[in-house]
Amino acid sequence: MSPAPLPLSRGRVLEAAIRVADRGGVEAITMRRVAQELGVEAMSLYHHVPNKDAILDGVVDTVFAAIELPGAERGDWRDAIRTRAHSARTVLSRHSWALALLDSRRHPGPATLRHHDAVLGVLREAGFTLPMAAHAVSLIDSYIGGYVLQEANLPVKTPADVDEVAGGILGRLPADELPYLTEMIVEHALRPGYDHTSEFGYGLDLILDALEARRGQSPAT
Repeated sequence: MSPAPLPLSRGRVLEAAIRVADRGGVEAITMRRVAQELGVEAMSLYHHVPNKDAILDGVVDTVFAAIELPGAERGDWRDAIRTRAHSARTVLSRHSWALALLDSRRHPGPATLRHHDAVLGVLREAGFTLPMAAHAVSLIDSYIGGYVLQEANLPVKTPADVDEVAGGILGRLPADELPYLTEMIVEHALRPGYDHTSEFGYGLDLILDALEARRGQSPAT
């Protein structure tokens, strides 16, 4: 005897919508496809979500809920923001389709609001002026989103991929005409142990160090 199917709920609908988007992008989220993912009729979804917009609001909030918030123990603000940034990169790398949605919703959910408040709290308690806190959030989130988007479209995922792609480019490269690109590939990208994913942390640290130097400044300085 097969087990009884799980009862439908808003949470299950949102989880199904995320699975649909992970396979086909945000444009794949429709009431019909989400219902198919759950093995139910589309009309049954309306008992839990009123329309597609409500699903989109919900999946954004679900994604935000998966990102680690800065901890209650707030020592060096850079450590707290660094932890949150790495968590955001990990979550958004799994759901890169969500990048276009994160700041697009007119009715953000509780996890989204809690997330933004926590990040701002770390910055304000670290001595950031209000304008500098706004600058910091914009800069950090633009960096995370841009890096994830770039990473999602790179033709390399592993060190072996780097060797294959960079080696292929090098084989066709006129080294005498493009000496600096040749140098970058030979002396950097193809060196043993090079990990292109480490660039995220390096760039993030540069941003955090620059913000540390300016956190108490007013907009005019």
